[in-house]
Amino acid sequence: MILKALYAGLGSISDSWLSYLVTRDDVEIAGLIDLNQETALKKKEKYNLSCPVFSDIETALSNGSFDVLIDNIVPSGRLELAEKALSNGLHVLSEKPLASSMKEGLEINRLSRKYDRNFFVMQNRRYNTNMFTFRNAIINGSAGKTGYLSAEFMLGPHFGGFREEMESPLLIDMAIHTFDQARFLLNCNPVSVYCHEYNPAGSWYKGNASAVCVFEFENNIVFSYQGSWCANGFNTSWDSSWRAIAENGSILWDGTNLPVSDIPVEKIICDFNGHKGCINEMITCLHENRMASTSSFDNIYSLAMVFASIKSSKENKKIYIKELLED
Repeated sequence: MILKALYAGLGSISDSWLSYLVTRDDVEIAGLIDLNQETALKKKEKYNLSCPVFSDIETALSNGSFDVLIDNIVPSGRLELAEKALSNGLHVLSEKPLASSMKEGLEINRLSRKYDRNFFVMQNRRYNTNMFTFRNAIINGSAGKTGYLSAEFMLGPHFGGFREEMESPLLIDMAIHTFDQARFLLNCNPVSVYCHEYNPAGSWYKGNASAVCVFEFENNIVFSYQGSWCANGFNTSWDSSWRAIAENGSILWDGTNLPVSDIPVEKIICDFNGHKGCINEMITCLHENRMASTSSFDNIYSLAMVFASIKSSKENKKIYIKELLED
């Protein structure tokens, strides 16, 4: 079966999707949506597409038949777009984050249930050979039961623009990647968090560009996160630097090379890396009528880690994740 896709949002991130989607024979890009028609037309030409271009989803839906919406728009418009797509029978494949607030994320889940359509979220950092190898060593290897996981994320990008004006740029715009990786690695969900956000000397961000978080996970596992977007020198990779401590040994991953350990580690190959891996998983799940590992129902826990951390920092107390998941 060929899935007819309506593609919304043709900004720079769309290249990470389109460059792979156009190589698949089970997906047809059947329509493009962007407020900027010139941008859409340039992408149409770049990828040699023959589909029509629209400025809004209402016009697109009234002029074509589609199976799935691919959402690359800004998060603030995600809920409105999702409601229009899901209520018209389309599944949704979305860039991260799931939503711009917990309330909107929970509403997307409600709509997904109501209309019996899937909403899958891009979490590309789950998909690479090093990550698969690290995860396998933690949950299937000879390390034994894991008690502690840590991630250190230290970079100093000068983005300019909106990120440098945000109240919580690190937690809102970046930390969800590492938080979602932690959930993937441990194969369980967070219970609580205590977080301290701060903006250190030398920061070029208006808001808090650094944070320290201590999460309690199921199975009595502690996950600690130390992150900064204004760290000068000795930077980690974008995939963070990790340590897992288990009953029989420790496993280290620098985020770039294969994990190392004082116990045997089996290399697990990921056939499709990054965006390709997650897109392949989502599309395969649609064909096989099963839930993707990054469905909105799963990803709501990664989103909750972000907003629980911010709430903890503001209120200076431990926050229980279930408080944010109550509808």
